Amino acid sequence: MIFFIYQLLILIILLLAPIIITHRILKGKENRKSIKEKFCFFSKKRGPGKLIWFHGASVGEILSIIPIIKKYDNDKSISKILITSSTLSSSNVLGGIKFKKVIHQFYPIDYFFFSNKFLDYWKPNIAIFLESEIWPSMFKSIKKKNIPLILLNARITNKSFNRWSKLKSFSNSIFNLIDIAYPQNKETKNFFQKIGLKKIKVIGNLKYIDDVSQNTQIDQKLFSQFKKYKVFIAASTHDTEEIFAVKTHILLKKKIKNLISIIIPRHINRVPEIVDQIKKLNLNVITRSSKKKKLINTDIFIVDTFGESRKFYKIATSVFLGGSIIKKGGQNPLEPARFGAKILHGPDVGNFKEVYRYLSLLKISHKVKTPLQCANSIIFKKNMKKVQKMKFLGDSILKNTLNELDKSINNDT
Repeated sequence: MIFFIYQLLILIILLLAPIIITHRILKGKENRKSIKEKFCFFSKKRGPGKLIWFHGASVGEILSIIPIIKKYDNDKSISKILITSSTLSSSNVLGGIKFKKVIHQFYPIDYFFFSNKFLDYWKPNIAIFLESEIWPSMFKSIKKKNIPLILLNARITNKSFNRWSKLKSFSNSIFNLIDIAYPQNKETKNFFQKIGLKKIKVIGNLKYIDDVSQNTQIDQKLFSQFKKYKVFIAASTHDTEEIFAVKTHILLKKKIKNLISIIIPRHINRVPEIVDQIKKLNLNVITRSSKKKKLINTDIFIVDTFGESRKFYKIATSVFLGGSIIKKGGQNPLEPARFGAKILHGPDVGNFKEVYRYLSLLKISHKVKTPLQCANSIIFKKNMKKVQKMKFLGDSILKNTLNELDKSINNDT
């Protein structure tokens, strides 16, 4: 009955699709290709042979599996690797990485007609969903077609657990369609046990894995100029957090004259709005896409291009991670930490509680609530001593993850 109501709600949303689609296109969250693929008008062909399918919502989930994808991209027994996601940013990031067998498509609307059409077309030999991607219609269709279903690096927050718990019998029916779940933390494991998921195994959080082969070749002419300045970075920022970073910059500038602050917004479609806000504070701002090479008299440098965060983390000594001053649960701090940067964050880091606990134990991270606290916590010296510990942990998790996935993939015929 609940599944029927769920499908009915999806159908009502579909009836409003023209309005929703127009709004999302105007906001820069969709384009023609993404809309067509979400309605199962496919832009690529499957081809013969074994196809393994990974699905992650957005950039963070997709980046966490790149080392895994690279391993299977060189596996001769696998013909194609299908990666689906829901955002334009994740598609753009994937487009910047060279693969031999990878196909990207946008994830279909979770209505039984589209779920079945998607599976009939792609015929995956195995489906591997990431983190919090629980889709009732697709899961039911996958099970009916006897496709193995894995939930990898699974994450259930307290808020989502409470929602699922209100629909206990429905939750049990959906979660028990999963053949095996690999929770990324103890909290998620406990939630799964309470929900009644039968097969659970902890192998660690994929976000500890460092993709060392990722291209971080930098624009030497631009980055050589940053060496002349003290640099503070605010990354994965959301609305209002850019101004938090700018106020931090203003306070720092009183003591440090040769300062440039770099802002890497979570959603680059907001950049025009951010630029306007900064200019109103009488600060000089330039964007990465402007291709300006000279940084003279620059206060704020905004990175409005995809897939370049690592390049800027290489020069970082202190990074404020967004989604933590406002209530978004925080963003992944591990990437800048790997480059020896001190991590600053607001009070709300529920999405990465165990990660921040680990960084706090290593004395890499520090909580701040105000621009003044942030300014007083910034350092301009890298700390590489603790990076090796993170690398060792990440390498171990990658090895264990590949061993587990190999069992499922190789047993599938």
